[in-house]
This record gives sequence, C-alpha cells and structure tokens, in this order.
Amino acid sequence: MDQTLQAGDKVKGKVVVLTDYGAFIEIIPGVEGLIHVSEMSWSQHLRSPQDFLKVGDEVETVILSVDRDEHKMSLGLKQLSPDPWGAILSKYPVGSKHKAKVRNFTNFGVFVELEEGVDGLIHISDLSWNKKIKHPAEFTKIGEELEVVVLEVDVENRRLSLGHKQLEDNPWETYETLFGVNSVHQGVVGKVTDKGAAVIFSTYGVEAFAPYRQLSKEDGSVAKEHDTLDFKVIEFNKENRRIVVSHTRIFDEKAQEVKKAEAGDREKEVATTAKAVKKIKETQEKSTLGDIEATCSIENFTGRE
Repeated sequence: MDQTLQAGDKVKGKVVVLTDYGAFIEIIPGVEGLIHVSEMSWSQHLRSPQDFLKVGDEVETVILSVDRDEHKMSLGLKQLSPDPWGAILSKYPVGSKHKAKVRNFTNFGVFVELEEGVDGLIHISDLSWNKKIKHPAEFTKIGEELEVVVLEVDVENRRLSLGHKQLEDNPWETYETLFGVNSVHQGVVGKVTDKGAAVIFSTYGVEAFAPYRQLSKEDGSVAKEHDTLDFKVIEFNKENRRIVVSHTRIFDEKAQEVKKAEAGDREKEVATTAKAVKKIKETQEKSTLGDIEATCSIENFTGRE
C-alpha cells in the first residue's frame, strides 16, 4: 500500500464494486478503500449504497483510517461536508420553530427529519393538546410535513426533542376555568363500551370521559352513542388532560335534594305537631289545675260554714 496515504487525506478514485454495506473505491491501481454506507451521509436514515453511487463513478473521499498490515483502508464521503450537528445549538435553539418531514413511527412517537443528518422525535404526548392518540399513524403519515418547535437539544447524544402541540397555546388553561367540578355542560355521547364513553363538547373542542355507571338515565336506561345530554363535571385534571363527567349525578342529586326537602318538611311537620301537642297539654294542665283550685276553694268555703 502506498506509504504516502494518511488518515485525513482527500483522495479521488473510481467506484469498482457496490455491496449492501458500502462501496469499494480504487484510489490507485491495486489500492482500494471501502466507504461504508454509514459514512456516505450525515443522515441517520441509512439507505442503500446504490442511492449514493454507481459503479464507474469518479468520487472524492476522505481517508478515515489506514491498516497497512491488513491492507485495509476506510473512506468517507460525508466528511467532505460540515457535520450539521456542529452548529446545532445556533441553528435549532430551544423554542425555535421549523418544518420537518415525517420519516418513521414508533408506538411512542414520530421521528422527523429537519435536514439531512438532523432528526428529532415528537413524543406522542406532544402531538396534540386534545386528541387522544393511541398511535402516531392516527395523527400524521410518512412523508408528510409537520411544523415543530424545539423542546430540548442533547448535543452529546445527537438528539432533538420536538413538539407540535406547543405551536398553540395550551387550551387546558382555559378549560380549567370552564370545567370546574360540579359545572354542567351539554355534550354528545361517543361510542359506549363496558367501561364508559367519550363525551364530546364540540363547543370547546374537547372530550371528557363518562364511566359506564355514570351514563344511566333517570328512566333507568343507559345513554347511547350520539345522545345529547347534560353532564356534570366530577373530576378535572389539567396535568393529565382528563375530564370525568356524569349524567347520572344530575338527576341523582336532584332526587337527593327532593328527599332532603321532603325530610325537612317532615321535620317541620313533626315539630309543629309536637308544639301543638305541647300547647294542648299545657292548656289541659292549666284547666286541670284551675279545676283543682276551684274545688279547693269550694271545700274551704264549705268548711267555714
């Protein structure tokens, strides 16, 4: 191997072989080097070497390492352009807004590419303030462009945490003032399961959850999908973006109020009756006492005769 070739040198050569893992470049007759596919682009989305090169191409590369004993040489293409992570903090500061392309899904979020070599993750919880998203595919699709805001930059591990919902104000600040516990709102029942149902408050663009036992109507039937009913808020949690409501509580509490009122009326009636009885007794006692006094007076008078 040529003794003048050193790591860091820029050299030109011809692509002689393409494999699944890279391309072999002939630098000089009898001397070849390998460009691994991971050294072809700063992008973290590893593609096929055929996406970058073809046999016969003349390319300029950088020597990454030379092993003369093993007659091996590693080459790089991406090193000819600046590493985009070198200026990541100035180009993508926390709070900055950008457009990104959806590259991949996981159960916990969406991977997007802001530029070649710069990827970021939007956690599933940072996609929407209101929508209950079980999988990112419900919200977006591969290849789609999304607006994002930078939430956190980890230079050492080359990671960007991004958000989409943060482009808008948090509506839960407002919901907190509207959906206080015991407040009543009209909503539409979603799909009913044995656990309960979602209740859509379209006026505010938010969903709540009604446990199954809280879907009972006054006539004993259970609310059905698409029913429009009044619901009382029985729980509000801003941190977990959770509103729990009940239709049953509305007429249950009215019934309790009626019972309470009836109980109060009965207590008043009992008190009034007791008072009347007491008055009668007092009257009777006075009458009896008067009779006794009158009798005593007559007897005393008779005795003096």
